[in-house]
Amino acid sequence: MKFPPFRAAKAHRPRPGKKAAGWMALAAAATLTLGGCAPAGAAQDTLVVAIVANPQMKDAISLQDDFKAKHPNVNVKFVTLPENEARAKITASVATGGGEFDVVMISNYETEMWAANGWIENLQPLADATPGYDTKDFIPTIKDALSYQGDMYSVPFYGESSFLVYREDLFKEAGITMPKHPTWDEIGTIARKLNDPAKDFAGICLRGLAGWGEVMAPLDTVINTYGGQWFDMDWNAKLDSPEVKAAVTDYVDLLHDAGQPGAATSGYGDCITRYSQGKAAMWYDATAMVSSIEDPASSLVAGKSQYAPAPVEKTESAGWLYSWSLAIPTTTKHKDAAWDFISWMTNKDYIKLVGNNIGWERVPPGSRQSTYEISEYAAVAKAYAKPTLDAMYSAKQATSMVNPVPYPGLQFVAIPEFQDLGTRVSQQISAAIAGQKSVGEALKQAQQYAEPIAASYQEGGK
Repeated sequence: MKFPPFRAAKAHRPRPGKKAAGWMALAAAATLTLGGCAPAGAAQDTLVVAIVANPQMKDAISLQDDFKAKHPNVNVKFVTLPENEARAKITASVATGGGEFDVVMISNYETEMWAANGWIENLQPLADATPGYDTKDFIPTIKDALSYQGDMYSVPFYGESSFLVYREDLFKEAGITMPKHPTWDEIGTIARKLNDPAKDFAGICLRGLAGWGEVMAPLDTVINTYGGQWFDMDWNAKLDSPEVKAAVTDYVDLLHDAGQPGAATSGYGDCITRYSQGKAAMWYDATAMVSSIEDPASSLVAGKSQYAPAPVEKTESAGWLYSWSLAIPTTTKHKDAAWDFISWMTNKDYIKLVGNNIGWERVPPGSRQSTYEISEYAAVAKAYAKPTLDAMYSAKQATSMVNPVPYPGLQFVAIPEFQDLGTRVSQQISAAIAGQKSVGEALKQAQQYAEPIAASYQEGGK
């Protein structure tokens, strides 16, 4: 498979190191309770690894015998946490130099800023010295997103953009054809037609759970394609703009009319379960979903789906770019052992290990170009390999946003304050989804949260 050249558009941004104080404030606000995990230095051969609880990470834990066989003197202790909790606790540990963890799972949101602050190790020299590791094999958009000053400071376990999965069999039965490049209006019409609450069947599943990495991830791409922004180029907060209101209103109304029950408390994991168990006609979310919904061992709909690009409104595309990646805090006392573990979990051989031992449907997608050249994977990924790569290569602000913005990011704003701001705004959105307040009321409060941050960037000239 040939890969077209691509480099993500570079947005104007504040200097990453200038806002370290913002991270420190977030870290001070987080309560770090690790449930009895040992400090990093308690045993010379023990690595404490903080990861997010999702199916691909659970697969890695199940394959630990392979790592232990190759590194018998290294004992790995996992701290596995739900996504929102993991973000807070990992940030608290790394930002304060707590030293609880030797390896942390972070993303392209944190990597560049944490590298600039000197909180994580430069992994490029270690990767370059590891035979066969081949950082040039990483998908270019993901590699760039995990780099600082040309070097990788975290390496991808998997990468993702977003797309729309839909039940091809049900569409045929209903005489519905998925548009080649669907709009949100078209998706809304289809979802409402296929919705059947009497049978606990949703026309579409969308995240509603509070969290900047939960409901805000898909919703931000809707805001982008409707012409909305968090901040304009002069760092004015724009969360109460007509464009943002239109995007959020349509998202909330779609969930009310054709979404899953309890949508306000429904996140990525719930939508995996609901769609995999045949309880939804469509789902817009991360391309990484394929590892679960196409797994015949756990999914009732494996082989019954097709994939469409992220729905749009005013833009050419509307996806996101994200990677769960592994990094080494500079506080670790076991840097070499930590890299041994990271390189094991992110190399080409690991992809084959998952495929041969668990199933090719479970392979972590979207990190390495060579994955898509493996014949066994190509066979099972026929329906979603090209849509995944198309989504990842088109994930750029130039085609996914109507107006320029002063920050990097598609489904997040790459400033330190966003962990807190995004979480608080998401709580307002979830309240609107739950019917506890109107969209207008939610966005009025969201704007009030954003304005002091906007002022700090305007006044500080950052």
